Amino acid sequence: MKIAFHGAARTVTGSKHLLTVKNGRKVLLDCGMFQGMGADTDSLNRNFGFDSSEADVMILSHAHIDHSGLIPKLYKEGFRGTIFCTPATKELTAILLEDSAEIQEDDTKFSNKKRAAEGLPYLQPIYTIEDAKNCLAQFAPVEYDAWFNVTDGVQAMFTDAGHIIGSACVHLRIQEDGKQTALTFSGDVGRYRDVILKSPQDFPQADFIIMESTYGNSLHEMNVTTPDSILQWIQKTCLQKKGKLIMPAFSVGRTQEILFALNQLELENRLPALDYFVDSPLSIEATEVVKKYPQYFNKSIQKILETDNDPFMFKGLKYIKTVDQSKMLNFRNDPIVIISASGMADAGRVKHHISNNIENSRNTILLTGYCEPRSLGGRLLAGAPEVSIYGVRHEVNAEIGAIKSMSAHGDYEDLSQWLSHQDTRKVKKLFLVHGEYPVQIDFKERLLKKGYTDIEIPERHYEIGLT
Repeated sequence: MKIAFHGAARTVTGSKHLLTVKNGRKVLLDCGMFQGMGADTDSLNRNFGFDSSEADVMILSHAHIDHSGLIPKLYKEGFRGTIFCTPATKELTAILLEDSAEIQEDDTKFSNKKRAAEGLPYLQPIYTIEDAKNCLAQFAPVEYDAWFNVTDGVQAMFTDAGHIIGSACVHLRIQEDGKQTALTFSGDVGRYRDVILKSPQDFPQADFIIMESTYGNSLHEMNVTTPDSILQWIQKTCLQKKGKLIMPAFSVGRTQEILFALNQLELENRLPALDYFVDSPLSIEATEVVKKYPQYFNKSIQKILETDNDPFMFKGLKYIKTVDQSKMLNFRNDPIVIISASGMADAGRVKHHISNNIENSRNTILLTGYCEPRSLGGRLLAGAPEVSIYGVRHEVNAEIGAIKSMSAHGDYEDLSQWLSHQDTRKVKKLFLVHGEYPVQIDFKERLLKKGYTDIEIPERHYEIGLT
């Protein structure tokens, strides 16, 4: 058999890896969208590097767009195989893909206005809302901890990755020439001290491991809790400077963690009496899905649920649904908190809020998760004095902050703990994906010291035989 790495190879987004077994069957692991790659983003997302109709079946690790976002394109171009995932992943992916399609259609309309003025041909969105809806018929939900048949000679099992609700590590048993080979794909590994979710599960011994490495050379902050960090920013921005605190946040995972932290502050009588807005219809839907799966919450949340039936609701919280309601927030001059997608600030309503508020020094843009260096969030974190948003240059006068304790990705200690039950002598090769190359180099050195002897960091479209 052989494996080809067509995304999240020396970069963090675009996860997609194509496994070809000896009998010719092809299994696609994830089909993610590249995000925050600047001018290259569109072209990267329009070219898979393989023929979509070649894939016989797909396994989806979790719902985040950088793992699921190109499934409608795959379907549009001829894929008709089954897409295996957990039940929660199916529900979350359905709403994320439709939202992604809406963003693409809107962005294409905006771009085509400019192209028409310049006499350039019109662009087409990568896929439409109809494509996003049609591909859902291919999804087949499977629970954790149960082996199932994927295709001829291939079985799979999901274990809880602890990253977001429904996230899974994928374990494959491949039969070739009377021999069984075990391959594990990590998806995204969560944290062992996550405030909401259970820890990542142990998993069976693998011969080959494809492993994410987003935070492979760093440790998350542990000395200050997330509620305390958020409270400090609210006090500084809203109470002292009388400004707006704008928090770009991924709709699945990060938004719920922020709401949980604010709920904790209210339970402790520490939450300032302000208006708190979740301005993202997608985040509202995602939060409702998360609430449907309390069995995936950790013991601490289970205990809280005994006395608080909604750990994501608190006094002052308001949900914004319509575009007009969203626009009205820009006319508010009083101190408020706005939580809005996307997390990298490269799309969605939060981009408009940043555009309208970034030049006012009373305000703060508080990044709450990983940002690709070329994304708007990444440029702000890098200290850019000026940024272009929707073709308009803006001076960065607002304060730019970050909360590093909130990542849903494990740091190098979490990643090492996830691997700790493996016998390094039995792992033939370990591939590092889903990370920036300098970070992967550092993580590789750590893993070599732990006893792993053969570690590769594949480039995009690199293919290798596994024996």
